[in-house]
Amino acid sequence: MTKSDAGQQSRSEKVEELDVLVVGAGFAGLYQLDRLRSLGFNVKIFEAGAEIGGVWYWNCYPGARVDSQGAIYQFSREDLWSDWSYDELYPSREQVRGYFQHVDKKLGLSRDIRFNTRVRSAEFDEKARQWIVRANENVVVRARFVVVCAGFAAKPSVPAIEGLQSFAGPCHHTARWPQHGIDMAGKRVGVVGTGASGVQVVQEAASVVSKLTVFQRTPNFALPMRQRQLDPEAKQKEKALYASRLEMRSKTFAGFDFNFLEQSALDMSPEERHAIYEKLWEKGGFAPALATFQDVLLSEEANLTAYQFWRDKVRARIVDPVVAEKLAPTNPPHPFGAKRPSLEQTYYDVFNQDNVELVDLKQSPIISVTPSGIKTSDGEHELDVIVLATGFDAVTGGLTSMDIKGVRGETLKEKWADGVTAHLGTATSGFPNLLFIYGPHSPATFCNGPTCAELQGEWIAKCLDDMRRRGVSRIESTPAADDAWATHVDELVSGTLFPRADSWYLGANIPGKKRQMLAYPGGVPMFLQKCNESAERGYEGFVLS
Repeated sequence: MTKSDAGQQSRSEKVEELDVLVVGAGFAGLYQLDRLRSLGFNVKIFEAGAEIGGVWYWNCYPGARVDSQGAIYQFSREDLWSDWSYDELYPSREQVRGYFQHVDKKLGLSRDIRFNTRVRSAEFDEKARQWIVRANENVVVRARFVVVCAGFAAKPSVPAIEGLQSFAGPCHHTARWPQHGIDMAGKRVGVVGTGASGVQVVQEAASVVSKLTVFQRTPNFALPMRQRQLDPEAKQKEKALYASRLEMRSKTFAGFDFNFLEQSALDMSPEERHAIYEKLWEKGGFAPALATFQDVLLSEEANLTAYQFWRDKVRARIVDPVVAEKLAPTNPPHPFGAKRPSLEQTYYDVFNQDNVELVDLKQSPIISVTPSGIKTSDGEHELDVIVLATGFDAVTGGLTSMDIKGVRGETLKEKWADGVTAHLGTATSGFPNLLFIYGPHSPATFCNGPTCAELQGEWIAKCLDDMRRRGVSRIESTPAADDAWATHVDELVSGTLFPRADSWYLGANIPGKKRQMLAYPGGVPMFLQKCNESAERGYEGFVLS
């Protein structure tokens, strides 16, 4: 052996070779790891956080809680749920982390996960048909396939506010909250943004702070959570229905255990319609948005009836009519349900407290952040803590934040600069052997995490297994298939009211991002049908070699 050969061997020994590298240890990544290991693949996960859980590692802000009922916010395997129960109908972040530890203990997942390892770049080696993946400062692996499970909310969006770095006190995005927490008791706290995390922080902080200032750009059409504790008897009743409820996820539009009504809102008398809205309201959760009349997201007239019901319910809880108009306007600023609704417990009630102030940023926009607070056009609000509940570069941000370079020399970020194309919401041309779950043009933003992890994840696991059986080492979607899927998504969404809202569903919350539907609006059953048809036809829309 020559000195040169020895040097090459020494270098190669430092580079681990894998069949599959999975990025992210949330529900999707864990499902891939367990499933692919069971099929005999050499697979590892790189996880940027210090523990398993994905978004539930990072989501440690006050009041963080799931917006799906615990019964369907878990894997469907009976051996995982038979000896596990959440203590609340809608589990807290702490309980979800407990669930992940339970799964880890049962399946031994952590032994194949490298924590505190953030993927920086990936480049495809066409000759070897491998991805060269670099993480942290000096971690390099080669993998035949890369499956990205970074989640649709992996890249926080921090607004470009003048002076933001000058603030003297703690200032954190909810998705990057300190793991040790922040003591808000007796302090002046400002919450910028009223999306899901903003609603939860406001509810939690209002009872302990000296002053809470909520900076709202657009009102949140939040729905009643109907939270409750589960005693042993309630848990037993819940568990008796687990199997049927979990099985139903593949049969409904948004992967929940309920679906839209077949009737039209406009075919009902006002009294009949109101009675159904009342029933859905009492059920709570996403039922008023996703178990409602089938035309609420299709017809402006039908949608208005749903909005007016919601508006009147909310306004009845707010004492000050000026504040009520800001939180639940007489006329809808966008169609009901066209933005993802949040679930609330006491959100609207806290605005009746003397220590809570609502600032309407459309009337009084933020000018700058100062060392002592936030300055709007109406003056300065002195603060001790600033909470940025300002959302995410959703769906694509987690993918494009990694420097992933395809066979044509362009990065994923460059390819998607003028709009996303992704066949079956799973792959994109020019990037062979790169697959993603929760990706663009998949139904992930309508579903909860474990639903997509299993339904979309199983298709990917089967695809990789089929390829291995056939002696195939390369898969790439075609440009024509990518474009056809994007056209399909556009055609589906054009018949809905989603384009009428400036939501993160359409990337409208990120300056410069192309406005297009990023989710699959045809529903889970149609999505699965399309994926299965492709597989049955030899993975139509892909080139396998």
